[in-house]
Amino acid sequence: MTSKNISNGIIRAIGIIIGILILLYFLYKIQSVLIYLAIAAIIALIGRPIVLFLRRKFKFPNILAVLTTMLLLIGIIAGIIALFVPLVIQQGHNLSLLDIDSLQGNVEKLYQQITNYLGITSAKIEKDIIDSNFLSEIDFGFIPNFLNSLVGILGSLSIGLFSVLFITFFFLKDSKLFEDGVLIFVPKGKESRLQKSMETIKNLLSRYFIGLVFQILILFVIYTLVLSIFGVQNSIVIAFLCALLNLIPYIGPLIGGVVMIILTMTSNIDADFSSVILPKTTYVIIGFIIGQLIDNFLSQPLIFSNSVKSHPLEIFLVIIIGGLLFGITGMIIAVPGYTALKVILKEFLSDNKIVKSLTKNI
Repeated sequence: MTSKNISNGIIRAIGIIIGILILLYFLYKIQSVLIYLAIAAIIALIGRPIVLFLRRKFKFPNILAVLTTMLLLIGIIAGIIALFVPLVIQQGHNLSLLDIDSLQGNVEKLYQQITNYLGITSAKIEKDIIDSNFLSEIDFGFIPNFLNSLVGILGSLSIGLFSVLFITFFFLKDSKLFEDGVLIFVPKGKESRLQKSMETIKNLLSRYFIGLVFQILILFVIYTLVLSIFGVQNSIVIAFLCALLNLIPYIGPLIGGVVMIILTMTSNIDADFSSVILPKTTYVIIGFIIGQLIDNFLSQPLIFSNSVKSHPLEIFLVIIIGGLLFGITGMIIAVPGYTALKVILKEFLSDNKIVKSLTKNI
């Protein structure tokens, strides 16, 4: 190998690295557009079965089926904005104005009530707790801050709502728009196999995202009923947050449960612990557990078995790996990403023994 070849290789490698860095910088600068595209793609996948139903069952022309679906989606979104978002913003505003020092004092008082109820009255233990200032070190501001962030996201999303709907319309109308763009980079002779893969991916992910919508809705209804029955303040927004947190696999339900328990116990801090706070919290915990049991044994198995066609152990490992690589975002996108990868591998590496084993149900 001559020095000229070596230098050309080094220059080529540097050029590739620079090109990748420029591409990453470009993607970072247009991240808002990418978010709009991702949201539009998810909405299009959810609306796709409606379009197909109207075309096949009622023989609607494609454009009429798309327009009908878009009107239905816009109506649902408008209903959510008109009926739900103002309530979330108002209750989120109420919690954002919450006196954090008061909340912290309530938790400390609650802690003292629990220790008294359990018979922990040793003077030394009480002195150690006071001296350690353990509870005073906890930052309870994360609750209203989290709510403010959620409200901010909703506000930002409303700004780009027109863009999302516009993109969604063309994703539904020209369902092969994305496919045609991808096929440009596919070698000749591979187009039909990729088209088949993408059609399977769309079918699987459509069912997956529709299942997630119903999963959130079921949990939201259960949590709202439980919290409202037992008179917990801000029950709707707490139920909404806990249902959304369930989208974060494994960790989300734990966080939601802790938030629900803390806010339930501090909603009537002046009441008697043994006769009011403890029974109310116990009933809320039971309601939360019932919601999780319904989700774990009914909702999730139906979603995973009927949509992504994966074994629960596969899903568990994929989510853990996604979390280790990309954090919470990785955990959320792990299942749809893994599903798409499995479909592509089955189409292009169907003779591989491992691929056969992983994709036998697809």
